[in-house]
Amino acid sequence: MADLGAMALLLGLVISCYAAAASLLGEKMRIAELIVSARRSIYMATVCAAVASGTLIFAFAENDFSIEYVANHSNTLMDRAFVWVAFYAGNEGSLLYILLILTVISSISIWVAPKRLERSMPWTIAILAVIQLFYFAVLAFSASPFELMSTVPEDGRGINPLLTHPGMFSHPPLLMGGLIAITVPFAFVSGALIAGNFGDDWVDVARVSAIIAWGVLGTGMLLGAWWAYTILGWGGYWAWDPIENVALMPWLVMTAFIHSIMVQKRRGMFRMWNVALLNIAFVLAQLGMFINRGGPVVSVHSFAASTLGMIFLSFMLASLVFAFALFLWRMPALKSDRNMESFMSREASFLVNNFLFLSVMAITLWGVLFPLFSDFARDVSVTVSAPYFDRANGPVLLGIVMMMGVGPLLPWRKTSARSLKQWFIWPTAALFLIIAFLIIAGVQRPVAIFAFGVVGFVAASILEEWWRGSYARHRNGDNWALAWWRLVNGNRPRHGGYIVHISILMIGLGVIGTNFYQQRTDGAIGIGESLVIDDYRIQYIDHGDDSRPDRVAQWAEIYIYKIEPADYAYEIDLASSQGSNGFTLEDSTPRKNDKLIDKIKPWHGFYLDFNMASVRSGIRSTFIEDLYVIPRDFLTDGRVSLAVSINPLAWWLWASGPLFIIGTMIALWPQPAVELRSAKKNSKQSLAESQRKFR
Repeated sequence: MADLGAMALLLGLVISCYAAAASLLGEKMRIAELIVSARRSIYMATVCAAVASGTLIFAFAENDFSIEYVANHSNTLMDRAFVWVAFYAGNEGSLLYILLILTVISSISIWVAPKRLERSMPWTIAILAVIQLFYFAVLAFSASPFELMSTVPEDGRGINPLLTHPGMFSHPPLLMGGLIAITVPFAFVSGALIAGNFGDDWVDVARVSAIIAWGVLGTGMLLGAWWAYTILGWGGYWAWDPIENVALMPWLVMTAFIHSIMVQKRRGMFRMWNVALLNIAFVLAQLGMFINRGGPVVSVHSFAASTLGMIFLSFMLASLVFAFALFLWRMPALKSDRNMESFMSREASFLVNNFLFLSVMAITLWGVLFPLFSDFARDVSVTVSAPYFDRANGPVLLGIVMMMGVGPLLPWRKTSARSLKQWFIWPTAALFLIIAFLIIAGVQRPVAIFAFGVVGFVAASILEEWWRGSYARHRNGDNWALAWWRLVNGNRPRHGGYIVHISILMIGLGVIGTNFYQQRTDGAIGIGESLVIDDYRIQYIDHGDDSRPDRVAQWAEIYIYKIEPADYAYEIDLASSQGSNGFTLEDSTPRKNDKLIDKIKPWHGFYLDFNMASVRSGIRSTFIEDLYVIPRDFLTDGRVSLAVSINPLAWWLWASGPLFIIGTMIALWPQPAVELRSAKKNSKQSLAESQRKFR
């Protein structure tokens, strides 16, 4: 079995090498048959990666512990459902998964590539083949998942406990898939530049493939936040960990790109910007691979035992040199067709948008790399923690949210005072009304109040445009739902983007609520006792044992009561005088207004082989707030140690996910034929202008 997987990797290595050579030679010597052969070799490399992946998955399913990777990441006690998770649970398997995704998306992108890109396809194929060659070589010679054990154990070590969570079926695959998918738009744009195709023929392919990569990566990050929230047991969902950051940075740059590419598609501007943004995103994706494969930056997510750091660092540096050498070579031919006519225009708002996204990326990158510079320059190890990122990135991110409302309201080219008044009056009114309402309601924290106002401003700008467009169609006889759908269907990229914007606003609500208004308390309570925080009473009712041969685990049965704080006025005043948000009650006799609202069973396990604890938090979630209960430990005297927090608006973080996916899918849906014809016409005009300038 192991031999089959190893042979598939070696064959894929040879085929990828041939694909790169045949494509370049075919282009150089004008031999069409060689180029066709190179294209088909990409397809065959996909088969090799699939065979290797299938072999490893089958080995897990059969508990083939003669393979070292299988023995290290599974055992006979592992639920068979986690075979898929075990596949990419370690360094070697995750690299094989990345290779599988790379070969599949490379084959699909080459298969569906439009004929107008035929001139640049040999170069695109060569770039994709070289990147595939790198991963095949690493897997074949440096990180093979098919290494055999000298002595076959009776049982394996088991899967990492933190991976035995429903989110692990999708979070790592989406995250790794999103990062490697950035390769596709990069390869198409780089191929076009090498071939001298300086027009906008590549715009649609780059836009669609970039949105797919961006959507997959964004969904993966959101699922990762949910995983952290429910299993890591620290009460949060984003810690600015280096691995979180190396996924966030290319996502930010890709967000800038999918906005900026609209300007190129519509106005023939920002070509330099768009090529540079794709280059940056691709290099940042390679940085993520480097840090995650044994790089020098410490992270709980990285493969710390890996020795592949220098290999991936070298590949990242080679990618950096290639991408920007090509950019500088072709830069004179990438000038815009038109100049910006006014700062008060949609083009200008997208330019500001680019700077803001790159600012957040740069701030985050500095936070990731600063410990390296400190260690190198002063031989002092430092850690850059969440407060730096929150304080440095917070204002810029708020500016990005504000631009989500401003940009779409501005017309192309230039605007007038009358147009500004017409489109901005209602969103601006919403901003001030929300701020005034929150102040009157006694809400604290001025920064948070202003942030809520900004969210309202953006939401009002979207709703205003939908109202105007739907109302015009409603007057022509459509019912309101049909009118709105026809509005969205008439310009899917625009209105799909608005739906994504709404999902981002929902994330914004969750971030503001949980960061500014979270309440925490903790305590150890026995059966029958309670822990009180705000208007909740958490009563410990019972516990049970869930131990297995590979773990010591228990669960607690907890009743949640909604209380009237006036019934606990004395205890609340006493706790407040001691600087605490909560207190414990030995006597849990229900008081007058106590109302049982939920029952939860938080779980705590300790895995002996991994010397690692894992929890399943008990969460009562509403759209107003989450009550979050973490069982930190079950004490020998029968008590349970609980950490409890109230996380306002956390529900909106997770509710945003489906809307994000729906908006992305609408934005990707093929355009009506009339718009496609218009796009083709604009592309031909742009190509002619670029060629004239280059001559």
